[in-house]
Amino acid sequence: MIRIGLLGCGNIGHIIAKNRENCEIVALYDQVFPRAQELAEICGGRAFPDFDSFIAADFEYVVEAASVRAARQYGGIALSRGKNLILLSVGALADPSFRETLLGVATAHGRRVFVPSGAVTGLDNLKVGQISPIRRLLLRTTKSPGSLGVQATERRLVFRGKAHECIKEFPRNVNVSVALSLAAGRDADVELYADPEVSRNIHEIEAEGDFGEIYIRVSNVPSPDNPATSYLAALSILTLLRNLDSALVVGT
Repeated sequence: MIRIGLLGCGNIGHIIAKNRENCEIVALYDQVFPRAQELAEICGGRAFPDFDSFIAADFEYVVEAASVRAARQYGGIALSRGKNLILLSVGALADPSFRETLLGVATAHGRRVFVPSGAVTGLDNLKVGQISPIRRLLLRTTKSPGSLGVQATERRLVFRGKAHECIKEFPRNVNVSVALSLAAGRDADVELYADPEVSRNIHEIEAEGDFGEIYIRVSNVPSPDNPATSYLAALSILTLLRNLDSALVVGT
C-alpha cells in the first residue's frame, strides 16, 4: 500500500481522506493546524504542527492539495527529502524558472513530479503536441462570479490571454490551463468568463494540428464547500493514487 503525506487539509484534502484507495495517509500538514488535526481524526494519520516534522515522517508521496504558493514554497524541499510529489496546484509550474529548478531537484534526487488531470479530460492525447506541434490550443472556461471573486449580472469576459498570465490573476481557478500547456508543449490561449447563470464549472478545449481537430467540453460539479474547485479535480488525484503501482497503464 502506498504511504502518503497530505499537504493541505481543506476541501480537496477531505475528499481524498474520505475516498482514498490503495493508499494510507500517514502524515498531514496545514498552516491552520486544527484543520490537519480534524482530518487526521478522520483518516487515522498524524497531524504535524510544522512542515519540517511533517516531511520527516515515513511516507513516499507528498500530495499537494493546498495552493500555488504552497507548491512553490514546499515542492522542492519535499523532493530533496526523498519524496515524490503529486502536484494539484500545477499553476506553480507556469513559471519557467521555478519549473526548471523543481525538475532539477527531482532529477538530482531520483524523484518524480506527478500532475493529475484535474478538472479536464484529454491531456493524454494533447501530449502529441510534444511530437507534432499543435497550431491552436484554446481553453474557454466559464465559472460563477462568486467562484472567481468578481461581480457580474450577466455573462462577461474577465480575462483573455496566455495561460501563464491567467494563472497569476486567478491562481485558484485556472490550474487546468497550465496542465494543458505542459501536456501540449505550448502555452495555451485562455478565455475566462464569469456567468451568474451557471451552476457548474465549464471547460471547453479546442485544439488543431496535423492530427486534425479536437473539441472537448467538460461541465464539472463544483467541490462541496468550495465552488472555485471542481469535484473532478479531487477525483483525478484519487484515481492517480489508485493506479500508481498498477501493472496496467492505460492512456498515452
